Amino acid sequence: MPAFHSKDISKNSFLVTGGAGFIGSHIVEYLLKNGAGKVRVLDNLSTGFLRNIEMFASFPQLEFIEGDIRDYETCKKACEGIDYVSHQAALGSVPRSISDPVTSNEVNVSGFVNMLTAAKDNKVKAFVYASSSSVYGDEPNLPKREEKVGNPLSPYAVTKKANELYAEVFSKLYGMKVIGYRYFNVFGPRQDPNGPYAAVIPLFVSGILKQTPVYINGDGEQTRDFTFVDNAVQANVRGMLADNDEAFGKVYNVAVGENFSVNFLYTSIREMLQMEHEPTHREERAGDIRNSLADISKAKELLNYQPTLRFMDGLKNTVAFFKEMYLAEAAQK
Repeated sequence: MPAFHSKDISKNSFLVTGGAGFIGSHIVEYLLKNGAGKVRVLDNLSTGFLRNIEMFASFPQLEFIEGDIRDYETCKKACEGIDYVSHQAALGSVPRSISDPVTSNEVNVSGFVNMLTAAKDNKVKAFVYASSSSVYGDEPNLPKREEKVGNPLSPYAVTKKANELYAEVFSKLYGMKVIGYRYFNVFGPRQDPNGPYAAVIPLFVSGILKQTPVYINGDGEQTRDFTFVDNAVQANVRGMLADNDEAFGKVYNVAVGENFSVNFLYTSIREMLQMEHEPTHREERAGDIRNSLADISKAKELLNYQPTLRFMDGLKNTVAFFKEMYLAEAAQK
């Protein structure tokens, strides 16, 4: 992964909430390998895994707090002595929020306000956080531009829109330096391949390798701006360390600016694995957006964001990771 900053961060302290999760652990890895003075992780391990940070145990700068953002005192303790916060902790998944909107709200909204308040009270220098492209809802126009959103289509989308509203208020009311990121279908190594809310790419790889049923919702022609995880890391690092005051108090699309269909994704994975396996189509999923494509010009202009890995290169890396994981698991059986 290339360096996304030029500052000396050896005397700076960083907090990554959800740092044992998929995106969070990649941010932790970047900071540790690029000389951060301290990297503290806050995670309750509900959707994250210790294995995602145990691989960095040799770094003395790493500190782990097992705790829940729904508890304000935990958030306050986690923010003590911290310069920069990357807030990734959340309950993801549209279907999960539809089946349990109460818990999604408690974690994603109440937990978010706890973290904002704790960061404010500890006078952190900058606070960046994960929003979602789901906030665009029923807005039909492509590409998606930050200033034009529609009505949310799921409780998850509502929680992320609420995050953006709270962040804007804290920015204006308390003068906090806050940046939000609308992630577009981030994928990569360490995404959880198991459970009812597993991500689509590890599910596809696993199903093809094991020759078990693989399901595609609807006709599969729905499109997504698939974004390799390194690009999300870049946005977080550039935001936390931004010198440009104009960059703060805003939300940005984090994507590549290209979209591909789910059918194309499946075919590409199958070709990379060099295996034949036909998918099974099923009914469309409630709350899903039909097509997704981001305009990333705002992030380019104000954060100097430039996607480093595009879809196919990122997919090759990801498929190789999950294939290796599958073969290792199979060898142990």
